[in-house]
Amino acid sequence: MSAVREGLPEGRYGRSADERTDRKLKIIGAALGAVLLGVIGWIGWDYVAGRSVSAEVIKFQVISDTEVKVHLEVRKDASVTGVCTMVSQDEQHAEVGRADFTFAQRESRVDEVVSVKTTGRATMIELVGCQPAASAD
Repeated sequence: MSAVREGLPEGRYGRSADERTDRKLKIIGAALGAVLLGVIGWIGWDYVAGRSVSAEVIKFQVISDTEVKVHLEVRKDASVTGVCTMVSQDEQHAEVGRADFTFAQRESRVDEVVSVKTTGRATMIELVGCQPAASAD
């Protein structure tokens, strides 16, 4: 006659005997995920809230081989003097002009047309960035 087994071989079917390791890995994974989300949130908040001067190019017009007029809208705190850097490029994407513009108006929104002098015919203009004048180089 054959012997009757009372249970299945351990570890062969279902979960392993070391379920505590699985639980620890899940807890560590959840904690690392929460930390990663916190870091991403902090970086995003710092990027949005930390900018006291921002601008947008509304339109630009190439006046001649040596000049581009740029319609710029600057948003800043009224008490801050802002500096914005503009770069112009030609058809081969070579830089033909660069200029910094200072906005000291005591307004939170400044709408102004500025002129960028170029060494060749520009085909595009780019706003590199804006920053408070105190930290401008």
